[in-house]
Amino acid sequence: MTPLRLTLAYALDLVAGDPQWLPHPVRIFGKLIQAGERWLRPRARTPGAELVAGATLTASVVSLAWMCGHPRAAGWQISLAWTTLATRNLLDESRSVIRAMEAADLVLARRRLARIVGRDTADLNETEIARAVIETLAESACDGIVAPLFWLAAGGVPAAMAYKAINTLDSMIGHREPRYLYFGRVAARVDDAANFFPARLTALAIAAAADVHRLNGTRSLAIWRRDGHRHASPNAGRSEAAMAGALGVRLGGTNFYDGRAHHGAILYSEGRPATIHDAKRAVKIVATVSALAFGAALLVLARKRR
Repeated sequence: MTPLRLTLAYALDLVAGDPQWLPHPVRIFGKLIQAGERWLRPRARTPGAELVAGATLTASVVSLAWMCGHPRAAGWQISLAWTTLATRNLLDESRSVIRAMEAADLVLARRRLARIVGRDTADLNETEIARAVIETLAESACDGIVAPLFWLAAGGVPAAMAYKAINTLDSMIGHREPRYLYFGRVAARVDDAANFFPARLTALAIAAAADVHRLNGTRSLAIWRRDGHRHASPNAGRSEAAMAGALGVRLGGTNFYDGRAHHGAILYSEGRPATIHDAKRAVKIVATVSALAFGAALLVLARKRR
Protein backbone atom coordinates (compact mmCIF):
# COMPACT_ATOMS: atom_id res chain seq x y z
CA MET A 1 0.00 0.00 0.00
CA THR A 2 1.37 3.40 -0.96
CA PRO A 3 0.42 6.74 0.62
CA LEU A 4 -1.18 7.86 -2.66
CA ARG A 5 -3.34 4.73 -2.94
CA LEU A 6 -4.44 5.07 0.67
CA THR A 7 -5.31 8.73 0.11
CA LEU A 8 -7.42 7.88 -2.93
CA ALA A 9 -9.19 5.06 -1.08
CA TYR A 10 -9.90 7.30 1.92
CA ALA A 11 -11.18 10.07 -0.38
CA LEU A 12 -13.48 7.62 -2.17
CA ASP A 13 -14.95 6.56 1.15
CA LEU A 14 -15.57 10.16 2.20
CA VAL A 15 -17.16 11.06 -1.12
CA ALA A 16 -19.07 7.89 -2.05
CA GLY A 17 -19.40 5.91 1.17
CA ASP A 18 -20.84 2.43 0.63
CA PRO A 19 -23.00 2.49 -2.53
CA GLN A 20 -25.63 -0.24 -2.55
CA TRP A 21 -24.84 -1.09 -6.17
CA LEU A 22 -21.24 -1.95 -5.31
CA PRO A 23 -20.60 -5.69 -4.71
CA HIS A 24 -19.13 -5.01 -1.28
CA PRO A 25 -16.71 -7.69 0.01
CA VAL A 26 -18.41 -7.78 3.41
CA ARG A 27 -21.68 -8.87 1.78
CA ILE A 28 -19.76 -11.55 -0.14
CA PHE A 29 -18.07 -12.71 3.09
CA GLY A 30 -21.51 -12.89 4.70
CA LYS A 31 -22.84 -15.19 1.99
CA LEU A 32 -19.75 -17.41 2.26
CA ILE A 33 -20.17 -17.64 6.03
CA GLN A 34 -23.85 -18.55 5.71
CA ALA A 35 -23.07 -21.21 3.11
CA GLY A 36 -20.20 -22.59 5.18
CA GLU A 37 -22.32 -22.77 8.31
CA ARG A 38 -25.11 -24.58 6.44
CA TRP A 39 -22.63 -27.16 5.17
CA LEU A 40 -20.46 -27.61 8.26
CA ARG A 41 -22.88 -27.38 11.18
CA PRO A 42 -24.96 -30.52 10.41
CA ARG A 43 -21.72 -32.53 10.32
CA ALA A 44 -20.61 -31.33 13.76
CA ARG A 45 -22.42 -33.42 16.39
CA THR A 46 -20.28 -32.75 19.48
CA PRO A 47 -18.88 -29.57 21.08
CA GLY A 48 -15.38 -30.54 19.94
CA ALA A 49 -16.57 -31.10 16.38
CA GLU A 50 -18.38 -27.73 16.43
CA LEU A 51 -15.18 -26.04 17.57
CA VAL A 52 -13.23 -27.62 14.70
CA ALA A 53 -15.97 -26.81 12.19
CA GLY A 54 -16.07 -23.16 13.28
CA ALA A 55 -12.29 -22.93 13.15
CA THR A 56 -12.31 -24.41 9.64
CA LEU A 57 -14.89 -21.90 8.47
CA THR A 58 -12.96 -19.02 10.04
CA ALA A 59 -9.65 -20.07 8.52
CA SER A 60 -11.19 -20.60 5.09
CA VAL A 61 -12.99 -17.24 4.86
CA VAL A 62 -10.03 -15.28 6.24
CA SER A 63 -7.62 -17.02 3.86
CA LEU A 64 -9.83 -16.23 0.86
CA ALA A 65 -10.06 -12.60 1.94
CA TRP A 66 -6.29 -12.41 2.34
CA MET A 67 -5.72 -13.83 -1.15
CA CYS A 68 -8.23 -11.40 -2.70
CA GLY A 69 -6.06 -8.51 -1.55
CA HIS A 70 -2.87 -9.76 -3.21
CA PRO A 71 -3.24 -8.60 -6.85
CA ARG A 72 -1.14 -5.43 -7.07
CA ALA A 73 -2.96 -3.53 -9.82
CA ALA A 74 -3.46 0.01 -8.56
CA GLY A 75 -7.18 0.15 -9.33
CA TRP A 76 -7.81 -3.16 -7.56
CA GLN A 77 -5.87 -2.13 -4.48
CA ILE A 78 -7.54 1.27 -4.22
CA SER A 79 -11.02 -0.19 -4.73
CA LEU A 80 -10.57 -2.89 -2.11
CA ALA A 81 -8.98 -0.48 0.38
CA TRP A 82 -11.99 1.82 -0.11
CA THR A 83 -14.41 -0.98 0.77
CA THR A 84 -12.66 -1.62 4.09
CA LEU A 85 -13.35 1.95 5.29
CA ALA A 86 -16.66 3.20 6.66
CA THR A 87 -16.29 6.81 7.81
CA ARG A 88 -18.93 8.26 5.48
CA ASN A 89 -21.47 5.51 6.09
CA LEU A 90 -21.10 5.59 9.87
CA LEU A 91 -21.44 9.36 10.10
CA ASP A 92 -24.34 9.51 7.62
CA GLU A 93 -26.33 6.77 9.35
CA SER A 94 -25.77 8.36 12.78
CA ARG A 95 -26.78 11.80 11.54
CA SER A 96 -29.95 10.38 10.00
CA VAL A 97 -31.02 9.10 13.43
CA ILE A 98 -30.18 12.45 15.03
CA ARG A 99 -32.20 14.37 12.42
CA ALA A 100 -35.25 12.22 13.15
CA MET A 101 -34.82 12.86 16.88
CA GLU A 102 -34.53 16.61 16.28
CA ALA A 103 -37.79 16.42 14.34
CA ALA A 104 -39.35 14.66 17.35
CA ASP A 105 -40.09 11.63 15.17
CA LEU A 106 -39.04 8.81 17.49
CA VAL A 107 -40.68 6.16 15.32
CA LEU A 108 -38.45 7.14 12.40
CA ALA A 109 -35.42 7.50 14.70
CA ARG A 110 -35.94 3.96 16.00
CA ARG A 111 -36.32 2.59 12.48
CA ARG A 112 -33.13 4.30 11.32
CA LEU A 113 -31.27 3.23 14.44
CA ALA A 114 -32.16 -0.40 13.74
CA ARG A 115 -30.00 -0.20 10.60
CA ILE A 116 -26.83 0.32 12.64
CA VAL A 117 -27.39 -1.55 15.93
CA GLY A 118 -28.23 -5.13 16.80
CA ARG A 119 -30.35 -4.34 19.87
CA ASP A 120 -34.14 -4.05 19.85
CA THR A 121 -35.14 -0.46 19.08
CA ALA A 122 -38.96 -0.49 18.97
CA ASP A 123 -39.48 0.76 22.54
CA LEU A 124 -36.45 3.00 23.06
CA ASN A 125 -36.99 6.50 24.41
CA GLU A 126 -34.99 9.56 23.38
CA THR A 127 -32.26 9.03 25.98
CA GLU A 128 -31.82 5.37 25.02
CA ILE A 129 -31.68 6.23 21.32
CA ALA A 130 -29.00 8.86 21.99
CA ARG A 131 -27.04 6.35 24.07
CA ALA A 132 -27.28 3.74 21.32
CA VAL A 133 -26.02 6.19 18.69
CA ILE A 134 -23.07 7.22 20.88
CA GLU A 135 -22.14 3.62 21.71
CA THR A 136 -22.32 2.60 18.05
CA LEU A 137 -20.20 5.56 17.00
CA ALA A 138 -17.56 4.69 19.60
CA GLU A 139 -17.42 0.97 18.79
CA SER A 140 -17.64 1.40 15.01
CA ALA A 141 -14.92 4.05 15.08
CA CYS A 142 -12.64 1.09 15.73
CA ASP A 143 -14.25 -1.58 13.52
CA GLY A 144 -14.99 0.67 10.55
CA ILE A 145 -12.24 3.27 10.63
CA VAL A 146 -9.22 2.87 12.90
CA ALA A 147 -8.76 -0.91 12.60
CA PRO A 148 -8.94 -0.99 8.76
CA LEU A 149 -6.50 1.94 8.56
CA PHE A 150 -4.24 0.19 11.09
CA TRP A 151 -4.17 -3.01 9.04
CA LEU A 152 -3.79 -1.16 5.73
CA ALA A 153 -0.71 0.54 7.16
CA ALA A 154 0.62 -2.59 8.86
CA GLY A 155 0.04 -5.21 6.17
CA GLY A 156 -1.53 -3.57 3.15
CA VAL A 157 -4.76 -4.55 1.42
CA PRO A 158 -4.43 -8.33 2.16
CA ALA A 159 -4.28 -7.64 5.91
CA ALA A 160 -7.18 -5.18 5.78
CA MET A 161 -9.32 -7.62 3.77
CA ALA A 162 -8.51 -10.40 6.24
CA TYR A 163 -9.52 -8.05 9.06
CA LYS A 164 -12.89 -7.32 7.45
CA ALA A 165 -13.49 -11.06 7.05
CA ILE A 166 -12.63 -11.61 10.72
CA ASN A 167 -14.94 -8.78 11.75
CA THR A 168 -17.78 -10.20 9.65
CA LEU A 169 -17.29 -13.68 11.09
CA ASP A 170 -17.44 -12.29 14.61
CA SER A 171 -20.63 -10.35 13.91
CA MET A 172 -22.32 -13.43 12.42
CA ILE A 173 -21.11 -16.37 14.50
CA GLY A 174 -19.04 -14.95 17.36
CA HIS A 175 -21.98 -14.64 19.76
CA ARG A 176 -22.21 -15.85 23.34
CA GLU A 177 -25.36 -17.83 22.80
CA PRO A 178 -25.80 -21.63 22.90
CA ARG A 179 -25.95 -21.96 19.11
CA TYR A 180 -22.49 -20.42 18.66
CA LEU A 181 -20.85 -21.24 21.99
CA TYR A 182 -18.41 -23.62 20.30
CA PHE A 183 -18.96 -23.04 16.59
CA GLY A 184 -18.16 -19.31 16.85
CA ARG A 185 -15.53 -19.41 19.57
CA VAL A 186 -12.49 -19.27 17.29
CA ALA A 187 -13.99 -16.43 15.24
CA ALA A 188 -14.63 -14.44 18.43
CA ARG A 189 -11.12 -14.98 19.79
CA VAL A 190 -9.47 -14.10 16.47
CA ASP A 191 -11.55 -10.90 16.34
CA ASP A 192 -10.43 -10.03 19.88
CA ALA A 193 -6.80 -10.39 18.79
CA ALA A 194 -7.24 -8.43 15.55
CA ASN A 195 -8.82 -5.51 17.42
CA PHE A 196 -6.50 -5.46 20.42
CA PHE A 197 -4.23 -2.62 19.27
CA PRO A 198 -6.79 -0.75 17.12
CA ALA A 199 -9.25 -0.58 20.04
CA ARG A 200 -6.71 1.07 22.29
CA LEU A 201 -5.55 3.41 19.55
CA THR A 202 -9.21 4.36 19.02
CA ALA A 203 -9.59 5.22 22.69
CA LEU A 204 -6.46 7.40 22.51
CA ALA A 205 -7.78 9.11 19.37
CA ILE A 206 -11.14 9.78 21.05
CA ALA A 207 -9.36 11.47 23.95
CA ALA A 208 -7.28 13.55 21.53
CA ALA A 209 -10.39 14.46 19.51
CA ALA A 210 -12.16 15.48 22.72
CA ASP A 211 -9.44 18.05 23.35
CA VAL A 212 -9.72 19.29 19.76
CA HIS A 213 -13.43 19.96 20.34
CA ARG A 214 -12.84 21.53 23.78
CA LEU A 215 -14.31 18.60 25.64
CA ASN A 216 -12.57 16.62 28.37
CA GLY A 217 -9.70 14.56 26.97
CA THR A 218 -8.17 14.04 30.41
CA ARG A 219 -11.39 12.58 31.76
CA SER A 220 -11.73 10.48 28.61
CA LEU A 221 -8.37 8.83 29.32
CA ALA A 222 -9.21 8.36 33.00
CA ILE A 223 -12.57 6.67 32.35
CA TRP A 224 -11.00 4.48 29.66
CA ARG A 225 -8.40 3.28 32.17
CA ARG A 226 -10.97 2.83 34.93
CA ASP A 227 -13.96 1.35 33.08
CA GLY A 228 -12.68 0.08 29.72
CA HIS A 229 -12.18 -3.47 31.01
CA ARG A 230 -15.69 -3.71 32.49
CA HIS A 231 -17.40 -4.22 29.13
CA ALA A 232 -18.25 -7.77 28.05
CA SER A 233 -15.97 -7.26 25.04
CA PRO A 234 -12.26 -6.91 25.79
CA ASN A 235 -12.04 -4.25 23.08
CA ALA A 236 -15.37 -2.45 22.58
CA GLY A 237 -15.32 -1.16 26.15
CA ARG A 238 -12.12 0.80 25.50
CA SER A 239 -13.55 3.20 22.95
CA GLU A 240 -16.97 3.36 24.63
CA ALA A 241 -15.46 4.22 28.01
CA ALA A 242 -13.25 6.87 26.38
CA MET A 243 -16.32 8.36 24.66
CA ALA A 244 -18.30 8.34 27.91
CA GLY A 245 -15.53 10.27 29.64
CA ALA A 246 -15.11 12.69 26.74
CA LEU A 247 -18.82 13.58 26.71
CA GLY A 248 -19.49 13.23 30.43
CA VAL A 249 -22.34 10.76 29.84
CA ARG A 250 -23.28 7.38 31.23
CA LEU A 251 -23.07 4.55 28.69
CA GLY A 252 -23.74 0.82 28.87
CA GLY A 253 -26.37 -0.90 30.96
CA THR A 254 -29.34 -2.99 29.88
CA ASN A 255 -30.16 -3.64 26.22
CA PHE A 256 -32.72 -6.00 24.71
CA TYR A 257 -31.93 -8.45 21.93
CA ASP A 258 -34.83 -10.43 20.43
CA GLY A 259 -36.89 -9.51 23.48
CA ARG A 260 -34.33 -10.77 25.99
CA ALA A 261 -32.58 -8.44 28.43
CA HIS A 262 -28.78 -8.31 28.43
CA HIS A 263 -27.32 -6.48 31.41
CA GLY A 264 -23.99 -4.85 30.62
CA ALA A 265 -21.57 -2.86 32.75
CA ILE A 266 -22.18 0.85 33.27
CA LEU A 267 -19.39 3.01 31.86
CA TYR A 268 -18.82 6.29 33.74
CA SER A 269 -21.64 5.58 36.20
CA GLU A 270 -21.49 9.11 37.64
CA GLY A 271 -22.14 10.64 34.22
CA ARG A 272 -25.44 12.17 33.14
CA PRO A 273 -27.95 10.58 30.73
CA ALA A 274 -27.13 11.01 27.03
CA THR A 275 -28.91 13.65 24.94
CA ILE A 276 -29.27 14.53 21.27
CA HIS A 277 -26.60 17.18 21.78
CA ASP A 278 -24.20 14.52 23.09
CA ALA A 279 -24.89 12.34 20.04
CA LYS A 280 -24.06 15.28 17.76
CA ARG A 281 -20.81 15.87 19.63
CA ALA A 282 -19.98 12.17 19.31
CA VAL A 283 -20.36 12.48 15.53
CA LYS A 284 -17.83 15.33 15.55
CA ILE A 285 -15.44 13.34 17.71
CA VAL A 286 -15.56 10.32 15.39
CA ALA A 287 -15.05 12.52 12.30
CA THR A 288 -11.91 13.87 13.98
CA VAL A 289 -10.81 10.37 15.02
CA SER A 290 -11.06 9.35 11.36
CA ALA A 291 -8.87 12.25 10.26
CA LEU A 292 -6.30 11.52 12.99
CA ALA A 293 -6.19 7.80 12.13
CA PHE A 294 -5.81 8.55 8.43
CA GLY A 295 -2.95 10.96 9.13
CA ALA A 296 -1.21 8.41 11.33
CA ALA A 297 -1.58 5.68 8.70
CA LEU A 298 -0.10 7.99 6.06
CA LEU A 299 2.88 8.74 8.29
CA VAL A 300 3.50 5.02 8.84
CA LEU A 301 3.35 4.28 5.11
CA ALA A 302 5.62 7.21 4.26
CA ARG A 303 8.15 6.06 6.84
CA LYS A 304 8.04 2.51 5.46
CA ARG A 305 8.83 3.77 1.96
CA ARG A 306 11.84 5.66 3.24
